[in-house]
Amino acid sequence: MQWEGLLKRTKDMFLIYGGGELMLEGYSDTSFPLDNSEVKSQSGFVFKMNGGVVAWNSSKQATTKDSTTKAEYIAVSKAAKEAVWMKNYIQELGVVPSIAESVVIFCVNNGVIAQAKELRSHHHSKHILRYYYLLREMVSRADVRMDRVSSTENTADPLTKPISQIAHSQLWIRWVSGRWVIGFRSSGRLLR
Repeated sequence: MQWEGLLKRTKDMFLIYGGGELMLEGYSDTSFPLDNSEVKSQSGFVFKMNGGVVAWNSSKQATTKDSTTKAEYIAVSKAAKEAVWMKNYIQELGVVPSIAESVVIFCVNNGVIAQAKELRSHHHSKHILRYYYLLREMVSRADVRMDRVSSTENTADPLTKPISQIAHSQLWIRWVSGRWVIGFRSSGRLLR
């Protein structure tokens, strides 16, 4: 990625986040390795507040999983922990209204969403029980709620696999689209 070029081209720009009530939403994704050259999944998450990206992470999972659902479940659990931390941090600051609603975490895997929402036997997931109970607890407390997103609309998708220049440009637009204003330092103009 050409981050240096992007930073140079946008150094005089800044974001002003707007909107009424604070809204925090997260996107989680995992790339499950399909070849023998890599055995650990790559996980990623992105959080948006009032439409603009405020946090993201991309990292290899510490352990090897034998199914996409298990790998995705670990990624969503990590994102949920981040969501709870962010929500509590905003509340502790006390300078802005706290987030009243559950933080929505979007993911592409229906199995993960079902397991997070429903009490049922999870004998196939016994190797990820720690993550299972943690996420179930966060969902039952209404700290987070799970929802489905298509892979093409998942903002975290490019954090888990290589993407083309065109896809990178589209990602940038999705990352900065929302209820905000772009300002230019040199001209003092604000664009909507």
